Amino acid sequence: MMAILLIPFLLLELYLSLKVGENIGFMWSAIWIILTFFMGVTLLQRSPYTIMGNMQAVQKGKLDIKKFQDASMSYFIGAILLIIPGVLSDFLGIIALGYTSYLRFIAKITPEQTKFNTKKGDDNVIDVEIIDEHTDRNGRA
Repeated sequence: MMAILLIPFLLLELYLSLKVGENIGFMWSAIWIILTFFMGVTLLQRSPYTIMGNMQAVQKGKLDIKKFQDASMSYFIGAILLIIPGVLSDFLGIIALGYTSYLRFIAKITPEQTKFNTKKGDDNVIDVEIIDEHTDRNGRA
Protein backbone atom coordinates (compact mmCIF):
# COMPACT_ATOMS: atom_id res chain seq x y z
CA MET A 1 0.00 0.00 0.00
CA MET A 2 2.82 2.39 0.86
CA ALA A 3 4.55 1.69 -2.46
CA ILE A 4 1.38 2.68 -4.33
CA LEU A 5 1.56 6.12 -2.72
CA LEU A 6 5.34 6.38 -2.83
CA ILE A 7 5.79 5.75 -6.57
CA PRO A 8 3.64 8.71 -7.76
CA PHE A 9 5.31 10.94 -5.16
CA LEU A 10 8.78 9.99 -6.36
CA LEU A 11 7.80 10.43 -10.02
CA LEU A 12 6.34 13.86 -9.32
CA GLU A 13 9.41 14.74 -7.27
CA LEU A 14 11.70 13.74 -10.13
CA TYR A 15 9.62 15.61 -12.72
CA LEU A 16 9.48 18.84 -10.69
CA SER A 17 13.17 18.67 -9.80
CA LEU A 18 14.13 18.24 -13.45
CA LYS A 19 11.87 21.12 -14.55
CA VAL A 20 13.22 23.46 -11.89
CA GLY A 21 16.79 22.36 -12.62
CA GLU A 22 16.18 23.01 -16.31
CA ASN A 23 15.00 26.55 -15.54
CA ILE A 24 17.57 27.61 -12.94
CA GLY A 25 20.53 25.52 -14.04
CA PHE A 26 22.55 22.68 -12.57
CA MET A 27 24.75 24.84 -10.33
CA TRP A 28 21.80 26.59 -8.64
CA SER A 29 20.00 23.26 -8.26
CA ALA A 30 23.04 21.78 -6.52
CA ILE A 31 23.30 24.84 -4.24
CA TRP A 32 19.58 24.56 -3.45
CA ILE A 33 19.90 20.88 -2.54
CA ILE A 34 22.94 21.50 -0.33
CA LEU A 35 21.36 24.48 1.46
CA THR A 36 18.09 22.72 2.18
CA PHE A 37 20.00 19.67 3.39
CA PHE A 38 21.95 21.76 5.90
CA MET A 39 18.81 23.61 6.93
CA GLY A 40 17.07 20.29 7.65
CA VAL A 41 20.03 18.93 9.60
CA THR A 42 20.27 22.16 11.63
CA LEU A 43 16.56 22.01 12.42
CA LEU A 44 16.91 18.40 13.58
CA GLN A 45 19.87 19.34 15.77
CA ARG A 46 17.84 22.15 17.35
CA SER A 47 14.76 19.97 17.86
CA PRO A 48 15.38 19.33 21.59
CA TYR A 49 15.30 23.09 22.22
CA THR A 50 12.13 23.44 20.19
CA ILE A 51 10.43 20.62 22.07
CA MET A 52 11.49 22.10 25.40
CA GLY A 53 10.02 25.44 24.32
CA ASN A 54 6.79 23.72 23.37
CA MET A 55 6.73 21.89 26.71
CA GLN A 56 7.17 25.18 28.57
CA ALA A 57 4.29 26.63 26.56
CA VAL A 58 2.18 23.63 27.65
CA GLN A 59 3.13 24.22 31.30
CA LYS A 60 2.19 27.90 31.04
CA GLY A 61 -1.15 27.01 29.50
CA LYS A 62 -0.37 28.63 26.15
CA LEU A 63 -0.43 25.35 24.26
CA ASP A 64 -2.64 22.33 24.77
CA ILE A 65 -1.44 18.74 24.34
CA LYS A 66 -2.96 18.35 20.86
CA LYS A 67 -1.24 21.49 19.54
CA PHE A 68 1.98 20.39 21.24
CA GLN A 69 1.87 17.06 19.41
CA ASP A 70 0.97 18.72 16.11
CA ALA A 71 3.72 21.33 16.41
CA SER A 72 6.37 18.79 17.38
CA MET A 73 5.43 16.28 14.67
CA SER A 74 5.19 18.87 11.90
CA TYR A 75 8.58 20.26 12.98
CA PHE A 76 10.21 16.83 12.65
CA ILE A 77 8.47 16.06 9.37
CA GLY A 78 9.42 19.46 7.97
CA ALA A 79 13.07 19.00 8.92
CA ILE A 80 13.22 15.51 7.40
CA LEU A 81 11.52 16.66 4.21
CA LEU A 82 14.11 19.43 3.85
CA ILE A 83 16.89 16.86 4.09
CA ILE A 84 15.42 14.81 1.23
CA PRO A 85 16.66 16.30 -2.05
CA GLY A 86 13.95 17.53 -4.37
CA VAL A 87 11.62 20.41 -5.02
CA LEU A 88 8.39 18.78 -3.88
CA SER A 89 9.82 17.51 -0.61
CA ASP A 90 11.33 20.95 0.08
CA PHE A 91 7.99 22.62 -0.62
CA LEU A 92 6.15 20.18 1.67
CA GLY A 93 8.84 20.65 4.35
CA ILE A 94 8.39 24.42 4.25
CA ILE A 95 4.62 23.99 4.54
CA ALA A 96 5.10 21.72 7.58
CA LEU A 97 7.45 24.23 9.22
CA GLY A 98 4.99 27.01 8.40
CA TYR A 99 2.28 25.02 10.18
CA THR A 100 4.56 24.68 13.20
CA SER A 101 5.15 28.44 13.19
CA TYR A 102 1.42 29.02 12.85
CA LEU A 103 0.70 26.87 15.90
CA ARG A 104 3.37 28.58 17.93
CA PHE A 105 2.20 32.05 16.87
CA ILE A 106 -1.42 31.30 17.75
CA ALA A 107 -0.29 29.82 21.05
CA LYS A 108 1.63 32.98 21.89
CA ILE A 109 -1.34 35.31 21.43
CA THR A 110 -3.76 33.27 23.49
CA PRO A 111 -3.91 34.28 27.14
CA GLU A 112 -2.13 32.19 29.70
CA GLN A 113 -4.30 29.96 31.83
CA THR A 114 -2.96 30.62 35.29
CA LYS A 115 -4.49 30.27 38.70
CA PHE A 116 -5.42 33.69 39.95
CA ASN A 117 -5.22 34.70 43.58
CA THR A 118 -8.81 34.89 44.78
CA LYS A 119 -7.96 36.76 48.00
CA LYS A 120 -9.40 40.23 48.12
CA GLY A 121 -7.90 42.68 50.51
CA ASP A 122 -4.66 43.18 52.30
CA ASP A 123 -3.07 40.44 54.39
CA ASN A 124 -2.06 42.94 57.12
CA VAL A 125 -5.61 44.15 57.86
CA ILE A 126 -7.55 42.62 60.73
CA ASP A 127 -11.31 42.79 60.28
CA VAL A 128 -13.07 43.35 63.59
CA GLU A 129 -16.50 44.35 64.85
CA ILE A 130 -16.80 46.57 67.89
CA ILE A 131 -19.67 45.78 70.21
CA ASP A 132 -20.49 48.22 72.98
CA GLU A 133 -21.96 46.31 75.91
CA HIS A 134 -23.43 49.38 77.59
CA THR A 135 -25.97 50.18 74.90
CA ASP A 136 -29.40 48.69 74.49
CA ARG A 137 -30.99 47.48 71.30
CA ASN A 138 -31.94 50.95 70.10
CA GLY A 139 -28.38 52.26 70.47
CA ARG A 140 -29.09 54.31 73.66
CA ALA A 141 -26.68 54.45 76.51
